[in-house]
Amino acid sequence: MEFKRFLVRILILFFMLSTLITIAVSLIGSAFDGGAALGYDALLAPIKYAALCMLPSLVTWSRHELTPAQLLFRKALSLVLIEAVILFTAFSSPSIDTGRLQVVLSIAGSVFVIFVLSHLFLWLKDSAEARKLNRDLAAFQKLHE
Repeated sequence: MEFKRFLVRILILFFMLSTLITIAVSLIGSAFDGGAALGYDALLAPIKYAALCMLPSLVTWSRHELTPAQLLFRKALSLVLIEAVILFTAFSSPSIDTGRLQVVLSIAGSVFVIFVLSHLFLWLKDSAEARKLNRDLAAFQKLHE
């Protein structure tokens, strides 16, 4: 995949992650610390987390087409790195109660769900593009028979 296309894909992923992380933070925060009062700086937390998650995504880029096994390995490595980054950030934050196992498991589980959902959305987008490209190609071939 050319790097420019990869960067566009990463940008789409960033905005998608920002939205999904905002939802996850809201749900987890409501469940474990619903009475907390947050300042405006808390609104930037999902954007920071999404940006941090973009860094491990770089392991999936390659100039050449990856085999399914290579792609699966890189996606798994990306997930492990993202989990590590987010959990390290959570344990470093004084405002997140990482002393409770339920909180840590909720964070790790939400990272996994967000990872799966974001890749599912990207796959659906790519699948729709591929179907359109195949229809256009079939119409072109029919036109030039």
